[in-house]
Amino acid sequence: MSADPGSEGGGGEVNRLKANSVGLVGVVFMAIATAAPITAMTGNLPIIVGQGNGIGAPAAYIFATLVLTVFSVGYVAMAKHITAAGAFYGFISHGLGRVVGMASGLLAVLAYIVFEASIIGFFAYSLRTLVTAQLGLDLPWGWYALFGLLVIAGMAFFDIHLTAKVLGVALVLEITVLLAASIAVAVTGGGPDGIPLAAVNPVNAFKGVSGSGTAAAGLGLFFAFWSWVGFESTAMYGEESRDPKRVVPRATLISVVGVGLFYVFVSWMIISGNGVQNAIHIANGLVPGKDGNNLFFDPLGAHFGAWAVKVFQWLVVTGSFACAMAFHQCAARYLYAIGREGFIHPALGRTHPRHGSPYVASAVQSVIAILLVTGFLVAGMDPYTHLYTLLALLGTMAILIVQTLCSFAVIGYFHAQGKHPETRHWLRTLTAPLVGGVAMTCVVVLLVKNMGTAAGPAASTLLFRLIPYLVIGTFLGGLTLALVMKKRSPERYARMGRIILEEAAERPAVEPVPAAHG
Repeated sequence: MSADPGSEGGGGEVNRLKANSVGLVGVVFMAIATAAPITAMTGNLPIIVGQGNGIGAPAAYIFATLVLTVFSVGYVAMAKHITAAGAFYGFISHGLGRVVGMASGLLAVLAYIVFEASIIGFFAYSLRTLVTAQLGLDLPWGWYALFGLLVIAGMAFFDIHLTAKVLGVALVLEITVLLAASIAVAVTGGGPDGIPLAAVNPVNAFKGVSGSGTAAAGLGLFFAFWSWVGFESTAMYGEESRDPKRVVPRATLISVVGVGLFYVFVSWMIISGNGVQNAIHIANGLVPGKDGNNLFFDPLGAHFGAWAVKVFQWLVVTGSFACAMAFHQCAARYLYAIGREGFIHPALGRTHPRHGSPYVASAVQSVIAILLVTGFLVAGMDPYTHLYTLLALLGTMAILIVQTLCSFAVIGYFHAQGKHPETRHWLRTLTAPLVGGVAMTCVVVLLVKNMGTAAGPAASTLLFRLIPYLVIGTFLGGLTLALVMKKRSPERYARMGRIILEEAAERPAVEPVPAAHG
């Protein structure tokens, strides 16, 4: 299939992803699965409650929801005009120029590549613990990680519709059990302290636990924002969705607001169900025989019985697997987007002749993930303490920087360049992106200030100390690549970030599948 006429500098043949593979619900499921609600709640909420905002954890989620909603206003404005598997790469290339676009694209590639391996670490840790406790079988964590990666690689080979179905089932199950526990607490009037309204007082988003100060509040806010990483993946599925100009903006806003309301309600009810001080003590490990997971186990067991706790433990495993699979799809699409423009290797831009999937980029991502996991395994590191935590911090730093640049790219696209005056608006494409960009810059600062606390025991490792340099090095490498390309290969430079889908109307139900090209 030829490049779209509207793609600047996009001459030549382009392998397209399979169109009409997924609708609004499917895109929403994949975006929310990438954010991984059950993993975010069980992994982040105990830290926010115990070491961050304490009773103000729901308020922290309210603040994060508002900031990310403001960010999304500009993001969806771009998505209405630019549909590309590279998402941030395409957006920033059009808004801030090809040089910054390539640097941002490589940062995004770095983030999504390491996110899959990171979440597989959490999956392997959770599955090993569960199988040992419930089945009495104790295998090294590496076997569980390899099993997860191979299943993901197999599923990613096929049409994205298959992945959407699997993610949808996993997502519905995990949301159902979290809502069941939360609703049970709400209808029974809460716990020892009832349902405290102080938990949703916005002022408490900026207070540390038990009056511990702004540093603790900053830690809590960072972990609140961390709980959303992945929501922005909606734009990556534009080329494979039906009517992308409508689906992507709607899916983004539904994901941000829906996840935000969910986090606020669940965190509020979980704190209420345990009692405020008891929740803080449990989250800090001060109650004998209990850890952060008991924030969820105790209310769930009290209202539904021990069987519900066992089901919840299995859903933590399936939820983390779904999250890893969603990040795999993200990484594959970024590698594909860069590959089809002739960078790194053109083979990355091939699509499967039948399934329309980016099967070469997907296979490369699987190999990278296996190598990353193997490296941690050979080094004798822990799947949770090291693999999950360190790679999550690396990926989060990279993607937050890209999100920040994307906010300013909106202003550059609509105002500095004067594109699409019919969409240009003082609030949607100027004020909101500006506020969002400044707010995202503050989130990056929160990450830098709280990295050591977030890393925990892993803060003593060499990889932890290298994280800022890996991010900076990747960004500078992208700048250098773009500048060299501009001088030595103007044609390839002109194509950088410009292969997009220009169809504004809904596509027909049946579209010929493009043949794979070398």
